[in-house]
Amino acid sequence: MPAPAPSVPLAVVVLAAGLGKRTKVSTPKVLLPLCGRTLLGTVLDTVRELQPERTVVVLHHGKAEVEKALAGRTDLTLVDQGEPRGTGHAVRVAAEALGGFHGEVLVVYGDCPLITATTLGELRKARRAAGGKRPAAAAVVTAFPDDPSGLGRILRDAEGEFTGIREEKDCSPEERELDEINAGFYCFASEALFAALPRLSDQNAQREYYLTDVLGILARERAGIATLVVPDAREVQGVNSLRELALARELMQERILVGHLANGVLIEDPNTTYIDHGVRIGRDTRILPCTVIRAGCAIGAHCEVGPFAHLRAGTVLEDGAEIGNFVEVKKSVVGAGTKAKHLTYLGDAVIGARANIGAGTITANYDGRAKHETRIGDGAFVGSGTVLVAPSEMGPQSMTGAGAVVTRNTRIEAGEVYVGVPARALPGRKRRGDEAAKGGS
Repeated sequence: MPAPAPSVPLAVVVLAAGLGKRTKVSTPKVLLPLCGRTLLGTVLDTVRELQPERTVVVLHHGKAEVEKALAGRTDLTLVDQGEPRGTGHAVRVAAEALGGFHGEVLVVYGDCPLITATTLGELRKARRAAGGKRPAAAAVVTAFPDDPSGLGRILRDAEGEFTGIREEKDCSPEERELDEINAGFYCFASEALFAALPRLSDQNAQREYYLTDVLGILARERAGIATLVVPDAREVQGVNSLRELALARELMQERILVGHLANGVLIEDPNTTYIDHGVRIGRDTRILPCTVIRAGCAIGAHCEVGPFAHLRAGTVLEDGAEIGNFVEVKKSVVGAGTKAKHLTYLGDAVIGARANIGAGTITANYDGRAKHETRIGDGAFVGSGTVLVAPSEMGPQSMTGAGAVVTRNTRIEAGEVYVGVPARALPGRKRRGDEAAKGGS
């Protein structure tokens, strides 16, 4: 989406210090996987679309692991919250890192991966539009979920104006009946936020400093609070358990598949197709049922993948390539028009155009210490059951017989035919051009 008005500098605070006890796994909650990224990585990629001047990530539990996962991200400032004492305390720590910043401060959560850059952009617009000539001091995202239990409620006066947010544990029985909830995404004028943070109190049921109380302070001072209701409450759903992670994955996967369908990719059965974020697929490519395509793959136009195929990171399929049932491809280039249709593993391979990879082919790329490359030339024919022990190379138009074992450091010259275990050149036999052109499946 287009970046919001550049005249208003933006800083983003990402709250990612939570422990995540309910997941019952050792992985820090914000590093749980979601369609090829982590929860936190998904949120960071979303806010990066807004082109912020500063992005501060507040960490604590699992800090070393999260820092390692974010290594190389020079656009981020990482701070340790220390002993967590609530969201208000976390934003105080971030505010220290933002010392001297003037503009808008967007506060988001590292475990809410379904929020979109479009909604965050609308939140910024809502703050600026609400106060007329003088923009509102803050804006907050709200929602009407089917079940609001456990969530903070939005408080409004008789005219419907925002007056505050009450955490459920502090709600009266009447307030618990309210169905508009605080989604936890905020946009503040920096001056208003920084002035209110020191005034927070921990006199509440949790004995914590609530960021929501900043909204109450600003409302009492009539500084102006805008609200933005999201039509689908699922967009602001946080992930606090593996069940909620599964639901988030389902929604994110739907978004990814709908994007590919809109771009002319024929996905035969979306219910059994799994495609990670960031995969590129050309038009008129068919994805057949029970196919898994991981992040870091690029697929050309007019290809066919599946059924029951698995493409792993680093896989490139050039235009017209076909990967069939029970074929796994990892970190390999499959040339234009090349076919690998049955029961095959292609790892660390570079395969030319119009080659035929027979059923049961294996590129044995790992020797127990390191991975090695297999090269297969244009128009090559790899017989069924062939094992190519890397490093090895098949020249253009070369061929192996069924069950051949091509040992490491072997180079099969152009047009040569290798057979046997270990494979050796078949004397007096060369593939003719018309044989190579016929191909196969």
